[in-house]
Amino acid sequence: MIKRKLLALSLLVALFSCKKSEENLADKPSGWNILVTPIESSLRGLSPLTSEIAWASGSNGVWLRTIDGGKTWDHGVVAGLDTVDFRSIHAFDAMTAIVVSAGQPAVIYKTVDGGNSWELKHQENEFAFLDGISFASASRGFVLGDPFEGKWTILQTANQGNTWYPLDSLPEAADGEAAFAASATSLLAEGNQLWLGTGGMESNLHFSNDMGESWEKYSTPFVQGESSQGIFSIASMGGGEIVGVGGDYLNEEMQEGIAGIFVLSNKEWVKPQQGPGGYRSGVVYFSKLKWLIAVGPAGSDYSTDGGIIWQPISADGFHAVKIGHADGSVWASGAKGKIAKLNY
Repeated sequence: MIKRKLLALSLLVALFSCKKSEENLADKPSGWNILVTPIESSLRGLSPLTSEIAWASGSNGVWLRTIDGGKTWDHGVVAGLDTVDFRSIHAFDAMTAIVVSAGQPAVIYKTVDGGNSWELKHQENEFAFLDGISFASASRGFVLGDPFEGKWTILQTANQGNTWYPLDSLPEAADGEAAFAASATSLLAEGNQLWLGTGGMESNLHFSNDMGESWEKYSTPFVQGESSQGIFSIASMGGGEIVGVGGDYLNEEMQEGIAGIFVLSNKEWVKPQQGPGGYRSGVVYFSKLKWLIAVGPAGSDYSTDGGIIWQPISADGFHAVKIGHADGSVWASGAKGKIAKLNY
């Protein structure tokens, strides 16, 4: 009898604890914790690992890293290239990362000693402009570049960025179609799937279900027709649901055609009932709380219903937003060395 009472009591405690834990989950973000960094560069490359460890990169060849949640930062210039804009970065751990420059020259460097030294791993032709990076696994990743001779540039690696080579089958690009490097997140690799969101004269969503062997293309409801318009960032909510944000970076207040949800099973777009507050350059899906977080130079927004209704977080401006690989912390980066973590 005593054992049964103890068991019943323990079950009640467990149920209460679970309920209390659920009740304590935040129902909305409470703003951004702006961190102090030692640099003034524009930071579009961002790769957090945990709530303590994060890497970033940007203009003037800058890289920086924290291993204590932003209290202190290691930083420097990649291989002395202080005129290069490293808009893409992917960190594997606290010591190892790769950075990708947008162009002039379009190069890929890697460090294995926490940024103390950087080794050139790849250099594209003089016409190349590299827009984004995404890894499907710990070793296999992809880098997206602007179209060249009518086809998209997509590089791949199978050994954590030590060597790079183009996909055998590259999707075709329409005249005037472009990708954006505003947050280095217009390319998404997930499992065997590759997604590419574009803009310019045409805004399309390119999709491969076999790691780039074959491609499908879907037109989008995003604003398009000008070089400053289209999809700027995509994120996966799982189950073939892709969220895109963007707009027109020359008209940041425009609120039409700046967000959408693509449902692969129906091969169609769902438009928000209430979109973000304007042009947004980055978006992530925070699976821990089932939130979408979007950022742009003029502010940030969140959605708790899969992108149907967006509400403002704050007027703090950022270029990029990323989820920590390990614990689900949300980081953002922006102009003048700005880095922040989401409060919730």
